Amino acid sequence: MQEWLWASAGELGRRIGAGEIDAEALTDTYLSAIKAHPDRDRIYTTVTETRARAEAAAAARRARAGQRRGPLDGVPVSWKDLFDSAGTATEAGSKLLEGRVPEQDAEVLRAATMAGLVCLGKTHMSELAFSGLGLNPMTATPPNVNDANAVAGGSSSGAAASVAFGLAASAVGSDTGGSVRVPAAWNDLVGLKTTAGRVSLRGAVPLAERFDTVGPLARNVEDCALMLAAFEGRREAVDLRDVSLKGMRLAVLQGLVMEDTRDTPRDACAHAVDRFRDAGAEVVDFVSPEIDEAMPMSGVLFTSEAYGIWGERIAAHPEKMFKPVRERFEQGRAFGAADYVASWRRLEALRASWAARTAGFDAVILPTAANMPPDAARLMEDGEYYVAENLLTLRNTRVGNLMGLAAITLPTGVPSCGVMLCGVAHGEERLLRVARAAELALS
Repeated sequence: MQEWLWASAGELGRRIGAGEIDAEALTDTYLSAIKAHPDRDRIYTTVTETRARAEAAAAARRARAGQRRGPLDGVPVSWKDLFDSAGTATEAGSKLLEGRVPEQDAEVLRAATMAGLVCLGKTHMSELAFSGLGLNPMTATPPNVNDANAVAGGSSSGAAASVAFGLAASAVGSDTGGSVRVPAAWNDLVGLKTTAGRVSLRGAVPLAERFDTVGPLARNVEDCALMLAAFEGRREAVDLRDVSLKGMRLAVLQGLVMEDTRDTPRDACAHAVDRFRDAGAEVVDFVSPEIDEAMPMSGVLFTSEAYGIWGERIAAHPEKMFKPVRERFEQGRAFGAADYVASWRRLEALRASWAARTAGFDAVILPTAANMPPDAARLMEDGEYYVAENLLTLRNTRVGNLMGLAAITLPTGVPSCGVMLCGVAHGEERLLRVARAAELALS
């Protein structure tokens, strides 16, 4: 049964459907693994054992009756602690929300439950989702699967750790500036950033609502496709069969996203690109003046909205926040309404220009993160190091958020190094097929 912990969600679902795995036994295996794991309390905020067992029992009955609700019916997953779950504390990694217990599930959790997914519990995260590092001294800092001294990436840090350490078949996170893709990359997982507005955010604690998105962290591209279908109440995911990179056109983004990129992630991305070329893709270098102009606008766009949502509560209890995270929120005070409106108007024009410039490509490629997972102790001791590494961590992933794209990160085979593929807005199905072809080339 221990091998179940390392199987993909899709494989587990197929074996439940074939009668080879009992959903209750599968959930028991995960719950036992969580209980025995030395870093359990750094990964999970709460293990919803009663709920998980009830959902698994129902899934087992449906399987025996031939009435499964979908391909992941009976598969146990974890949820980032910003998705409301009825009767269970949902605190978004923040002492500001300590004791907050919602009365009903977030809409995406409700949809996933209707699809038969089993909720194992809630996972730790960066405070209010506003850090790409995954360091949270106010609650807990989840471990990195490749380096015990390093951070896991954020803000969906516990989500990534739950899968990477075999404590969930897949995980649900959120991505505002990279919060699914960075921890997925640093823990050798696949992470899908959906297009803003595609998956419901009703019942999710917000950071910056115009950028917030829901996305899965998983072992492979198929699992991301299956999870997305469950989020949306669909029984069938996009067909990933018969895919190939042969004849595809891929653009490797140059310029700002390659500046100060460390050697290891740069070389890992270059090796991945070589594999894509070997698989038959046409690969060309690509420069985007839209990114060069949009990136400096991140401060007004992200922090203004984040401070507009949380500023009053932060001002009332500043002592309840880790200082570097609080100061990042407080940067939003520097901008006026006119700055925010003008920046959004310009960003919409840049998005249109990007869409036209990239229309001839199947995906745009770049290193997921420009750096390796930083040392947790140094982040605590060195404020300048924290700020510099956090900004560098989120720089490349922010391309997808600023341009309003669907984007996915794949493991390159080099520990903690991902390669990111950016598609088009609301083009998740097409992107998933390209990503599956790329996954095959990398394997």
